[in-house]
Amino acid sequence: MSAAVSALRSFAAAERLVAEVSGDARRPGYVLLGDESFLYEICRRGILQSLVPGDLRDFCLHDLDLAETSIFEALDLAQTPSLMAPFQVLFLRNIKTLYGRGQKKDEFAAIDEYFRRPNPQALLIFVADHIKLPQDLRKMDMQDKERAERIRETLGDACGVVELQRVSEDDAVRWVMRQAEAKGVRFQEDAARELVDALGAEMLTIQSELEKLMLYAGTRGDEAIDVADVETMVAAAKQRSLYELTDAISLKDAPRALALLHGLLNASDGGEDAAIGHIFTLAKTFRQMLVLNEKQVKDQRAMWQVLWPGFRVAPFAADALIAQARRYRDRGELTRGLRLIAKADLELRSSPADKRLVLERLVMRLAGKTRVPELELLHN
Repeated sequence: MSAAVSALRSFAAAERLVAEVSGDARRPGYVLLGDESFLYEICRRGILQSLVPGDLRDFCLHDLDLAETSIFEALDLAQTPSLMAPFQVLFLRNIKTLYGRGQKKDEFAAIDEYFRRPNPQALLIFVADHIKLPQDLRKMDMQDKERAERIRETLGDACGVVELQRVSEDDAVRWVMRQAEAKGVRFQEDAARELVDALGAEMLTIQSELEKLMLYAGTRGDEAIDVADVETMVAAAKQRSLYELTDAISLKDAPRALALLHGLLNASDGGEDAAIGHIFTLAKTFRQMLVLNEKQVKDQRAMWQVLWPGFRVAPFAADALIAQARRYRDRGELTRGLRLIAKADLELRSSPADKRLVLERLVMRLAGKTRVPELELLHN
């Protein structure tokens, strides 16, 4: 664990787990509770460094999806000594399948039986990333509270439960400052806070953008990274994410489109201005695609001729947007998309109870493989 992370409260649970699995107090199983991917990666990396030699990783590391592999098979694998490796680590994803329809009595009986006599040379990690743990647990969704309590009731006695809450903004700022300092990069505190605020304390995105900023700093000598630098880089990052969203929509990849939308929403304050801003950018991109589609644009040279100043595309997205526009063989689909966007914009400006739901419904309709009937657009 790097010194840049140590002593930050938001990282404490992950640090304790890494220390515990590398010592004598290691338990036979743990539940990683929460969807904070950055902390999950810290836990995973620490576990692998302690227990999984790099040259034996193919033999002793198992990443299993319980939607594809039964818990019975996973437990049998954990109980069976490996001939090729002295220790086995099993990461079990999609544990929500254990809490779906039906009692799952046989499954939990098998789990209880395993943990009565666990294999001392195996470690089970249950990944419960379908549950959101906010930094302030008082703001936790009631359904997530019920899911977490159910996991504690069924796995809490046998496994250590590690809560991976969202990283607080203050800790995220400190982390940025320490990481920059460790790399010999001067980073103004106001700039660090701007980076965290702009990306909604989404640590994986912050880490990625920080790396770019530090590379950028290396080209400028000893000049410190300031707020203006962050604003430039983060604006570009958000713009790329929006084009990735329209790419998923044009491919009719609804799951990926929803995931990208959630990333955009998590990286903003979630307020009305941010939601309307996403709608505005979607509308602009669809209008650009409509023009490119109508003019049958096939390369950047033709693009700059048909898109007028103020309506042009960021250079890094030009080829991608041309490809997206060409996926729409029926220009009517683009105009229907614009009607859907206009309807969602009107709904957002009418103060709906859940702005996220409005945007999710819009993306599902835009990325859906079936057309939305014209009457539904008018009256629904």
